[in-house]
Amino acid sequence: MKRILTKIISPFLKVFVKYYFSKPRKYKYKTVDGIVLPTVFFPHFTMSTKFFMEFISDKDLMNKTVLELGCGTGIISVFCAQNGGIVTSSDINPAAIENAKLNADRNNVILKIIHSDLFEKIEPVPFDYILINPPYYPKTPANDAEKAWFCGADFEYFHRLFPALPHYFSPNSHVYMILSEDCEVKKIRTIAASNQLRLTPVYENKKWGEVTYIYRIERIV
Repeated sequence: MKRILTKIISPFLKVFVKYYFSKPRKYKYKTVDGIVLPTVFFPHFTMSTKFFMEFISDKDLMNKTVLELGCGTGIISVFCAQNGGIVTSSDINPAAIENAKLNADRNNVILKIIHSDLFEKIEPVPFDYILINPPYYPKTPANDAEKAWFCGADFEYFHRLFPALPHYFSPNSHVYMILSEDCEVKKIRTIAASNQLRLTPVYENKKWGEVTYIYRIERIV
């Protein structure tokens, strides 16, 4: 039923979303007072940003190094910094970099913000926490904005992510990725396994009939 309903309303939603996010929009959650700029991943109609903040809200981030890979608006990064994290935020979309800087200033926190295609410009040092809200729909993105949603027709994003990821965490690190049941989780886990990584579900939340999972990523020993 959900997939059928999505097909019916999606043409309307595309028009509405394009119009609604053609100008900056506010987004508030807990202690974060955010702004979402045009062409940046918007957390309003998806639950991943909120669920990720709920999940990490009880983690001890004080003086811990945190990498948010694909930070979008930077809202999760801001939340981590507010809770004592030493945060690096990266994104491939120049508008997202501008957005993260805006939200850091708006919330009076310090973020190290890097314009980077995955790990391309991030120094290979281990982080205490790595947070990933990836694009997971298998389609070739047409522009930087679509790279927040589409991982490539053959899941190229994950084929690039998983080989590089182990250079950025240690056995004591916490690496988390959020995925929806709406994506091809089995395929993504298979790509991870081919790179000697295991995805273990550690959190789930159901909203509007859709289940969202957070996976911990670990090396396969």
